[in-house]
Amino acid sequence: MTAGETGTAGEAGEEYRRLALDAPPPGPVRGAVLLLPGGRADGHSRPARFGPTVLRMLPFRSAIRSATAGHAVVTGIVRYRHRGWNGRHEDPVRDTEAALDRLAGRLGPVPVVLVGHSMGGRAALRAAGHPAVTGVVALAPWCPPQDPVPALPDVRTVIVHAERDRVTDPAASAALAARARRAGTPVCRLVLAGGDHAMLRQAGTWHRTTAAVTAGLLGTAPLPPPVAHALTEGPDSPSGLAIALPRRATPWPPRA
Repeated sequence: MTAGETGTAGEAGEEYRRLALDAPPPGPVRGAVLLLPGGRADGHSRPARFGPTVLRMLPFRSAIRSATAGHAVVTGIVRYRHRGWNGRHEDPVRDTEAALDRLAGRLGPVPVVLVGHSMGGRAALRAAGHPAVTGVVALAPWCPPQDPVPALPDVRTVIVHAERDRVTDPAASAALAARARRAGTPVCRLVLAGGDHAMLRQAGTWHRTTAAVTAGLLGTAPLPPPVAHALTEGPDSPSGLAIALPRRATPWPPRA
């Protein structure tokens, strides 16, 4: 259960930035997961507290909680000030960075994995340079070719994309994964046959895969072997950037 919301004021005139965060467990916290919902290219209205994009992240949150149970991991959902990316303002990136700062102020220097969908996947990839971030799981991410790809050797990054996504381009996430690997970021990319952008088809596969990868990135469980291997590939290797997930929800490992 979410105990409440914690947030920090932004610059003068900005709306309050909020983070829906679990109550920390007794004792030291071992890690945290922030979930970043989707959005749209442009839009300055405030997202609904429990709008469709936020609700879609709740099963992922539940799966991650189950996968990390007993390991003192806290989960939270970033509450955006605006619905849209909004061009050069990159509003969800700013909100994610503010949430990470607030999280560090409350929990101390714990490792954080960002799990983002669509626009939230783009925001997770762009906020990955924050010092608290040690891993990223980008689900059907929006990957414009002009986005910068910095070298982040300490941030293991896993992209999951449905091959028939008609909203965000799987080829664009493949290109970004290759660029990131060449830049020095450890990257793996998983491909789901027959899925959709909303992650409603084969939802169980989306949820279980994300939870297993997130737990592995936090170190509370072993990474699925194909993912672990892909994250060690060299900068010019194409291996592990199109690992096929099975069509039906089955346990790991998927086909290599």
